[in-house]
Amino acid sequence: MSALVAATGAEAARLTMDDKVARWPRATTDEKIEFATRMGKAFSSLAPGLDRNYFIKCLEETANIGNPGDIKLEEAVKMCVAVNKPPSEE
Repeated sequence: MSALVAATGAEAARLTMDDKVARWPRATTDEKIEFATRMGKAFSSLAPGLDRNYFIKCLEETANIGNPGDIKLEEAVKMCVAVNKPPSEE
């Protein structure tokens, strides 16, 4: 039974695209790594530089610079992908 409760708690803590960027600084390191890994897997086919480390750095900067307000992680991820475009695609 405790394993079920632990698994449910872990799922509830998982960062999602619908979470606000303001949640990022309060998320655990494991939550950040797990989210950034999912984004890296989803976007690495667009560009090799869009890996877990890139998303961790970009989301940290997005969350800690200025006031993210009501921006969702989905919008922040889109911004991270957009700023990584090679100059030839701009």
